[in-house]
Amino acid sequence: MTSLPDWLCQISSRTKLFILFLSFAAALSMFAGCSKKEPEIAPEVSVQVTPAKTGDVSRIVTAEAVVFPLQQAVVSPKISSTIKSFAVQRGARVHKGQLLAVLENADLSAAATQSKGEYEQAEGAYVTSTASSIPEQIQKAELDAASSKAAADAQKKIVDSRRELFQQGALPRRELDAAEVALAQAESQYQQSQKVLDDLRRSGKEQAVKSAGGQFNAAKGKLLGAEAALSYSYIKSPIDGVVTDRPLYAGELAAANQPLLTVMDNTSLIAKAHISQAQAVGLKKGAEAEIKIAGQDDPIPAKLSLVSPALDPGSTTIEVWVQAAKPPDSLRPGMTVQISITAATAKDAVIVPNNSIFQTNDGANYVVVAGSDNVAHQKIIQLGIRGISETQITSGVNAGESVITSGGYGLPDKTKIKIETPEKNEDAVKSGDKAGDKSDQKPDSSDKKTPDTSGKKPADESKPSGTEKE
Repeated sequence: MTSLPDWLCQISSRTKLFILFLSFAAALSMFAGCSKKEPEIAPEVSVQVTPAKTGDVSRIVTAEAVVFPLQQAVVSPKISSTIKSFAVQRGARVHKGQLLAVLENADLSAAATQSKGEYEQAEGAYVTSTASSIPEQIQKAELDAASSKAAADAQKKIVDSRRELFQQGALPRRELDAAEVALAQAESQYQQSQKVLDDLRRSGKEQAVKSAGGQFNAAKGKLLGAEAALSYSYIKSPIDGVVTDRPLYAGELAAANQPLLTVMDNTSLIAKAHISQAQAVGLKKGAEAEIKIAGQDDPIPAKLSLVSPALDPGSTTIEVWVQAAKPPDSLRPGMTVQISITAATAKDAVIVPNNSIFQTNDGANYVVVAGSDNVAHQKIIQLGIRGISETQITSGVNAGESVITSGGYGLPDKTKIKIETPEKNEDAVKSGDKAGDKSDQKPDSSDKKTPDTSGKKPADESKPSGTEKE
């Protein structure tokens, strides 16, 4: 059997020794790794806190609304006639009683002139009847009564004279009888004329005045009717406002009771909205409100002027009116706006920011309080009035406690935390504003990233770390 060369045997021995050394070193490192276990470091989460404070908070009811004028008049003619002319254009500001349009009225003007003549004729007849005719009749009746009375007195004297002569036997009986018959006739005529006079004094004048007055009033009523019909051809504004619509033109037919012009009073506008029954709880007339126009920064101050006493049967909502006493020119009827109404206010209440309030799976509200030991503590709370940015806490948190406003969502109880100072927070906000949209797309490090607990530099990403395996 052929033996290997010496130099080959020497190389093999060295290789064997090298392999043996490597095996021993590997075993030694494994033993050292098993005997020394690194201690676990609790994770620490960066958060931002705000102390619970005492102050006022209000419940604000918001809703979309449509703007309407408080007063609006759709002017319609009472008669059908051709439009003769318009005195205003769309957008013109008008006053109550101002002439807006004129309709063709030649026939109505003629009728009014005729009625005026008949009225003047009846007025003259009435004056004549009351001032001359009736006094003449009474005067004639008085003269007749006086004449008949004088005749009766004279005949009585004749009867008395003949009766004395008859008693003396100087006068026959038939002459005395004839004188007595004449006396009876004279007295009867006197009584009749006196009755006519009394009737004229009592009722004749009254009836004559009534007859003449009736004719006069009938003529006056006819005149007023003709003048009213003529006035219907002159279309006037019933309110102060602005002409917002004028659908017809001069020369077209204006039909009775059909819109001819629209006048809106835009000096006082209201925003009408429909809100739910829950939102309407606590709303009272006169409550402070605001009207927000899209694209305009400053809200318009207003007041709650109406809370409907009944629900809308179709939507089961409640209609509310928010009135702006001095609306700006930018607020126009027909616009869709956002209204905010102060429903209730709590004075000197414990309040926390809305973004610090969370809910458990059971629906209970809680906040995460930063303890003095730099550990997060969950506290169940009872809510009061919820405002736009802050909420009243009726129990569970006291004023002065630091509640976590950033990084608290999903944070387990008893988690170790690191509180960021407001200065750093403000710098972060400023840098984020300068970064633009890119900074908005970055996730919150306090909410989504787990801090490195190893205390070492990050290893190669291609190699799994012990923390990742655990």
